[in-house]
Amino acid sequence: MKGRTIRRHFRESFKSLGRNGWMTFASISAVTVTLLLVGVFAVIMMNLNKVATDLENDVEIRVYIDIIADPEEAKLAEDQLIDEIHNLPEVAEVVYSSKGQELDKLIKDFGDELSLYEQNNPLHNVLYVKAVDPHETANVAKAIDKFDNTYEVKYGEGKVENLFNFIKISRNVGLALILGLLFTAMFLISNTIRITIVARRDEIEIMKLVGATNSFVRIPFVLEGMWLGILGSIIPIIAVSVAYYNIYQILLPRLKGQMLQILPTTPLLYQVNGLILAIGILIGVWGSFMSVRKFLKV
Repeated sequence: MKGRTIRRHFRESFKSLGRNGWMTFASISAVTVTLLLVGVFAVIMMNLNKVATDLENDVEIRVYIDIIADPEEAKLAEDQLIDEIHNLPEVAEVVYSSKGQELDKLIKDFGDELSLYEQNNPLHNVLYVKAVDPHETANVAKAIDKFDNTYEVKYGEGKVENLFNFIKISRNVGLALILGLLFTAMFLISNTIRITIVARRDEIEIMKLVGATNSFVRIPFVLEGMWLGILGSIIPIIAVSVAYYNIYQILLPRLKGQMLQILPTTPLLYQVNGLILAIGILIGVWGSFMSVRKFLKV
């Protein structure tokens, strides 16, 4: 295609936006409202996914080591147990905590009254184990429980399974909602663009009757759809960026030191804004392409 023809298509697509002012306004408004909903929902879902991942990664197994009176035998037994756990391919991390460290944690959590046990500490040395895949925590715990020198293996049996089920359901529901929202967006926007093109069907028929090819007729409409997508994504990008930046600045000091965190503004806003722009362009181009197709059969 010649450069002059391409420039002509771009020029015609811009002129068409101005000639059909009210329809252009209606199309951009539909794109804006829909993309705003998509952007807000995408930010919420990405943060919920971050919280769910943090909860999954926080799941760990506590392995209480048998108490052996002889220090040398106890050291050999602990080293053997640690080696056996490390050799499990599903294990990502093993952290040792002595019974003195365990008592310090209890004193910190429940008060100095427990310092009476410093002279005769009844606690066990503990290994904190994390699985490569948090969903394999139960299987890893069962495997460790079969090793010698383990007094007790705990991983929150029952609660962990319920947590994983809740996270799985939440993700599936969120995915279904966002797909439904995208489908609704495509339906609304394509219909709005279709109305715009129906109002100009005489123009298309005349172009066809004078010998214009299908691509020559279609390209300005497709470009027009692209501009509608770009213009319709501007307000959602600004609104989502400003709103999330301010929410993040308000919540950041309150969540400092907490286990649950929200995603930082960078790169989240770049990703969401890119998604909004890409969806706007894709839906605009697709809506125009599909809508103009039926009027080309003259």
